Amino acid sequence: MPIRKPAYYSMTIAITGATGFIGSKLVRKLMERGHELRVLGRKRADSLPRAVEFRQWDSMSGEPPLAGVDGAAAVIHLAGEPVAQRWNPGVKQRIRDSRVDGTRNLVLAISKLSQRPQLLVSASAIGIYGDRGDEILTEQSAPGTRFLATVATEWEQAADGAQQLGLRVVKLRIGVVLGREGGALAEMLPPFHACLGGKLASGKQWMSWIHVEDLISLILFALENPKVRGPVNAAAPNPVRNEEFTKELGATLHRPAIFTVPHFAIKLRFGELADEILSSQRVLPKAAEAAGYRFQYPQLGEALRQLLH
Repeated sequence: MPIRKPAYYSMTIAITGATGFIGSKLVRKLMERGHELRVLGRKRADSLPRAVEFRQWDSMSGEPPLAGVDGAAAVIHLAGEPVAQRWNPGVKQRIRDSRVDGTRNLVLAISKLSQRPQLLVSASAIGIYGDRGDEILTEQSAPGTRFLATVATEWEQAADGAQQLGLRVVKLRIGVVLGREGGALAEMLPPFHACLGGKLASGKQWMSWIHVEDLISLILFALENPKVRGPVNAAAPNPVRNEEFTKELGATLHRPAIFTVPHFAIKLRFGELADEILSSQRVLPKAAEAAGYRFQYPQLGEALRQLLH
């Protein structure tokens, strides 16, 4: 009788951005599956398991050490300067360079290997679509023209350099990630707990969100399924308007959500970033669903209840 292969097999995986909100969860999940991990980063974090090999790399300073990617079957690239901060010219340059130049540096190192990885999973963002109102957005939709859209477009183009080297490339366009330990939801909770929660400006803008566990599962799905390639919208199949998100969050927390945060207040707090916060992106995960991925949390209510209860 032939031996049945498991649904996945152990491999050596190189990871950047492994100590962040998403990366730290991904590291734990990959280790549970028996993979050998190499982390590339500026400094080894105390939280990083001892079994994980670490190689120092500043993505904007040049190529990573070849030993960090040599022999790896796959590379998962999550590193990038945080977007959620008040922008100035220097911050915007770091946001761009950490993603675009960082990815180019990574691909350049891969090009020098005699035995290259089979796969590059590179983070991207739904910000690539810009502000699109009620338009339904899929992976086939054209990119926008704002700063983050331009950065994401160049970011993906840099990742495509690995495709020219023979790698399968998956570009995850990540939506608003919901999790207790970080991301957008963690920022929203304090005002809601204080009964000061409410919609942002008109509240009519679409929010494309994803439960953090679905994001981790989608990365694993891309890792284990050869037919997944190209841009993949990492967003739940049921986006909601901001006012609906606000009501659902308030109901889950048993708190009122009657206030409105005016545009000028958001602009005062976040500056230029306010325009991105208030942008409308109605994104559907057509590529993921076509490849056979099934979301664990397709509806906002069940996602919030799982996270908050």
